[in-house]
Amino acid sequence: MKRRAHGEGSLLKIYNAGVGPDGNKVERSPFWFAQYYVGSRQIRVSTKETVKAKALVELRRLMGERDRGIKPESDTKKILYKELREGLLASYEERGNRSLTTRADGAETVPGLKQLDDFLGYDDENSGPSVLAITVDTGRDFVKKRKAEGAGNAVINRSLACLRRMLRIAHEDGKIQNVPIIRQLKEPPARRGFVADEKFSELLKLLPTHLQPLILFLFFCGVRLSEALTIEWSQVDLTAGLVRLHETKTDEPRVVPLPSILRMLLAEIEPKVGTVFDATNLRKEWMNACTSCGLGLKIEVEGKPYDPRYEGLTVHDLRRSAVRNLVRAGVPETIAMKISGHKTRSVFDRYAIASEGDLSAAMSRVETNGLGETLVKLALPPLGGKVAKRVKQKTLALSSRG
Repeated sequence: MKRRAHGEGSLLKIYNAGVGPDGNKVERSPFWFAQYYVGSRQIRVSTKETVKAKALVELRRLMGERDRGIKPESDTKKILYKELREGLLASYEERGNRSLTTRADGAETVPGLKQLDDFLGYDDENSGPSVLAITVDTGRDFVKKRKAEGAGNAVINRSLACLRRMLRIAHEDGKIQNVPIIRQLKEPPARRGFVADEKFSELLKLLPTHLQPLILFLFFCGVRLSEALTIEWSQVDLTAGLVRLHETKTDEPRVVPLPSILRMLLAEIEPKVGTVFDATNLRKEWMNACTSCGLGLKIEVEGKPYDPRYEGLTVHDLRRSAVRNLVRAGVPETIAMKISGHKTRSVFDRYAIASEGDLSAAMSRVETNGLGETLVKLALPPLGGKVAKRVKQKTLALSSRG
C-alpha cells in the first residue's frame, strides 16, 4: 500500500466501541472526519460531508487555511468576547485615541462599549459569548434592544462601531477567519445648533460663577470641551492674552487668543495652580440654565425623577457658535480654523452655520454694493412708472444705511 505523504492529512470514520448486533462496527457519525496537523498538534474535525470526495475537498480547504496561518474553528470557538474587547482597547491605546478613557473604578472604556458589555453579558465574572456566537443577528438584536430602551441611532452606532472594529482587529490578528457584517443605522443630520449673542448673555447670567470662565472660553474660542478641561495655568499668558494648547484632539499644539472679558476674569482667579477651568456640576447647571432661558427642555423619565432627559442647546453647540461668530466677524477661514482646531475644510463648513438673518443680511450687502441700483436701471423700461420708482427708493434707502 502506498504510504501517504507527510502533511497531506487524512479522512477517517469514527466508530463506537464494540460491535453491533450484526457483528459489524457502528459508526458514531455518518460524516467523514478530517485529520491534519498544525505544528505538532493534531486537529480532527467533522467535514459535515457523507460523500468521501466532498469530504476530501473540505480537508484540502482546511489545510489550505492552516498554511495561510488561519486558526482552525476548534481554536476560534475558544475565543471569547473578553478577548475581542481586550484587542479593541489595546488598539485604542496603540493609536493614542483620546476617546479611550478611564472610569472611576480604574477600568478603561470607549464610547458605546458599556452598552455592548451589558448586552453580551460581560462583567468581571463572565467573559461573554464565544466569537462564533457573534453573528449578523447579534447586531440586529442589539439594535432592537437599544431602540426599545429609547436610544437614538447615533448612540446605537457607537456600540455597533465598537463591535465591528473588535471583530476586524481579531481578523487582522489571524484569530478569526470570517468577520460577520455589522450594519450601522442611518444617523440624523449633523447638529446645527448655535446660540446668538443676546441669548448667550442671558444664559451666562444664569450659570454659577465658577462655570462662567469655561463657558466664555468655549463661546469665544470654539475650543473643544475636552481640550479646555486639560489647560493648566502654566499654559496661560494673560499679558499676551494667549493660551497654548498642548493636548488636542488632533495631537497638534496650537495657540488660542483670549477675549478681553475672559482675561479680566482669569486675572481675578487665585491661586493660579493646577487646571484653569472648573467644570463642577457642568451638566446639571447647564441643563437648568438652558431650560430657564428657553434654550432647552427637561423631559421627565419614568422611574428617574432626579435624572430627566434633556433636549436643546448643548455645550458642544458653543463650538459652532464660536466658528459662526469668527466667520461673521470677517476672520479669514484659515485663521478661524487654527483657533478652533479644525483640520479639514469640510468639517469646518459644518460648523460655520448661517442663520436666516445672515442670509438676508448677505443679500442686503449685495444690494448696497451698487449691484441693486444697476439692476434697477436695467429693469426700468419693463417695470415703468410707479413700480420702478418704489424699487429705486428702496435700493437708495438700503445704500444709505450701508
